[in-house]
Amino acid sequence: MKLKTFETERLLLRPAVVEDAAFVLELLNTPKWLQFIGDRNVKNLEAAKTYIKTRMLPQYERLGYGNYTVIRKRDSVKLGCCGLYDREGLDGVDIGFSFLPQYEGQGYGYESAHCIMMAGINQFGLQKIGAITVEENLASQRLIKKLGLIFNKKIRLGDDDEELLYYEFIVS
Repeated sequence: MKLKTFETERLLLRPAVVEDAAFVLELLNTPKWLQFIGDRNVKNLEAAKTYIKTRMLPQYERLGYGNYTVIRKRDSVKLGCCGLYDREGLDGVDIGFSFLPQYEGQGYGYESAHCIMMAGINQFGLQKIGAITVEENLASQRLIKKLGLIFNKKIRLGDDDEELLYYEFIVS
């Protein structure tokens, strides 16, 4: 299956590949990832490769979309990730995003998330897109609302005790 790369004015959004392991290792161990998303126990390059192979690639094979590495066009620097995720315990697809700290606050989150959201609707035929975040992650909530998602309810996923805010966008 040929997976599509998406493009915005400043960014390329390329499906994650095993060669992104060093970047994924760095991203998954940033303070905000650990605080707001959680420790995925990815502590070395081999664990990052395994994470990509077992957590990211299977969804592409199943659905044709998933986690995209966000790359700045002008210098090919990997800034973060953005994607559409089929999460256990959620009814429908969840849009998610995370960036290295030095690239936050520059509009890359909105630019990439808007692009992926439109692809979800226009190319993958999604009728509903959700988003989850912890209550303390105000920056994530602002971006989710800017994308047009509306707060729906508080939820818990699986056995997790943590209460999450669930937002939703329904295609009319």
